[in-house]
Amino acid sequence: MLTASNRLRSSAEFTATTRNGFRVAKTHLVAHFHLPSGASGPAKVGFTVSSAVGGSVVRHRVTRQLRAGCQGLVADLPAGSRLVVRALPAAAQASTSDLQDELRAVVCAVIAKSTAQ
Repeated sequence: MLTASNRLRSSAEFTATTRNGFRVAKTHLVAHFHLPSGASGPAKVGFTVSSAVGGSVVRHRVTRQLRAGCQGLVADLPAGSRLVVRALPAAAQASTSDLQDELRAVVCAVIAKSTAQ
């Protein structure tokens, strides 16, 4: 489980991250990453799984799988950074290992993209 200090909670943080951050998309996931200037504190992660992914049971299963995959990745994120992971409809049919592999790939790619600029 992600700790409370590592979770994005407010819609303002979600909006700021998706509008101002860098984005990388793959088959099942889209990652938005933002490192505000002068940011400090723990890195925060949020998830967006819309009804296009599936019913309530499917959406919560996908969210749990993503949350479990982010446990190990949150330590690699820069301090004060914000990450929003959005699940695409194809994520409903993906296996847990496929989702977690793709999660690692999009997070690494979006961090590399943000540091390159």
